[in-house]
Amino acid sequence: MGVDARTWLALSRVSNLPTVWMNVLTAAVLADEVPAAGEVVLLAVATSATYCGGMVLNDYFDREIDAREQPFRPIPAGRVPARVALRGAILLLVAGWGLLAFAPHPTALLPGAALVATVWAYDGLHKAHASSVLLMAAARALVYVVTAMALRGVVPPIVAGAAAVSFSWTVLVTVVARVENGRGTRWRFPVIPLMIAAMAVVDGIILAVLVNPLWIVIGVAMATLTRVAQTRVRGD
Repeated sequence: MGVDARTWLALSRVSNLPTVWMNVLTAAVLADEVPAAGEVVLLAVATSATYCGGMVLNDYFDREIDAREQPFRPIPAGRVPARVALRGAILLLVAGWGLLAFAPHPTALLPGAALVATVWAYDGLHKAHASSVLLMAAARALVYVVTAMALRGVVPPIVAGAAAVSFSWTVLVTVVARVENGRGTRWRFPVIPLMIAAMAVVDGIILAVLVNPLWIVIGVAMATLTRVAQTRVRGD
């Protein structure tokens, strides 16, 4: 059974990737004032693969619950077999981790492995344990750690601070999402997609305060790109 490209795009939540790219860019600028473009692109691709792999794995673990509550999703809708989704998730996670070997500091493979493990743990536990929201937030924060380690071999305190801000925002997004799910119905406007897109604005504010006010423009642009993409491919 072949799986069309649009199904894979929906399954991997590619519409949210601009927020991941902004995470990488923020950590790169804070860790190294003028990071090499090629190195930033490498890290953006690596973390994007990890993010997409995590989203596919999430739907794999949630397939039985989604069959009852969100049957429109690709696996319960029958657009992609569960075993194919699992293979795709593993391939993306391994690829994202492996790409870190080509970074200036391959020691990033260690936090990269922690990122993959955290993603897997969250996907497997999030429906059973409310505290798993911390794992989701930790996965976002680890993007900053991986980026800094890949570029400098260390995590400067300023990068750790940015990671902490992202951690806090992600916890808030995840808690709000759980409240929405508990309601049984969605709010009249896309609260969660907007909050996800706003992650890029949060990074833009961090860079605007610490580096240059013009960075807020980049943050808003990435958030806008995320929202436009979400109107074509669901990001929640």
